[in-house]
This record gives sequence, C-alpha cells and structure tokens, in this order.
Amino acid sequence: MVELKMFDKKSQERLEEVEGELVLLAQAVLQRVDVIITCGHRGEIEQNEAFKNKKSKLKYPQSKHNSLPSKAIDFAVKVDGMVVWDKKYYDILGKIAKEEATKLGISIVWGGDFRGFYDGPHVELK
Repeated sequence: MVELKMFDKKSQERLEEVEGELVLLAQAVLQRVDVIITCGHRGEIEQNEAFKNKKSKLKYPQSKHNSLPSKAIDFAVKVDGMVVWDKKYYDILGKIAKEEATKLGISIVWGGDFRGFYDGPHVELK
C-alpha cells in the first residue's frame, strides 16, 4: 500500500483558507515534489506589504490571494529538507502543477508564465 505524503501543520493551516480545488491540486503536487505552502489567503496589510516588497504586482484587493477562500497559493520547494529558491526547482514545480491540474480538470495559471514578472512559487485558479 502506498502511503500518501502529508503537509506539515503550518501548510495545512494555510490550506484551510484556500479554494477546495487548489487544496486537491496542492496535495497532488506534494505526492511528486517536496513542498510546503507559504501563502494562501492574504489580508489587506499582508498584500500591501507583498506589493511594497515587490513580491506581488498587485495591491489589495486585486490579488487572487485576497479572496476568502483564496484562489491562489504559493509553494516553497524543499530539497533534502531545506527550502530552496533556485529557479530551476520552480520551473519543475510549475510543470508538475500544470500536469496535475490537467489530470484533475482544474484550470490554473502558474506564476512562472506571467509576462514581465516571474513568480515561480505561485499558482492561481483561472
């Protein structure tokens, strides 16, 4: 019997405020690559801080992170138990997220496909 990988407690808490389709997608991605969820829903202060720090191109309430439940999630990839930010890992994450979304019949946009702004950790519902 194959044992399913489970998210850590903090990732599970973040997923509680995310659209169900994205939760299913995140769980499918986790089975193929070691990831945690770094962001689900963002309130006004957190979103505007992300904008100010150039981690988002959008101010509150324009981001898909701002709805409740959130229509966007951000992943972090782990290699040997450590979070990594090297683009090559997020390109793999994006490929896997798109493959799993197709299998699940979920329409997504991966942040690595944004024009003029690479956001490899980001996945949102179309």
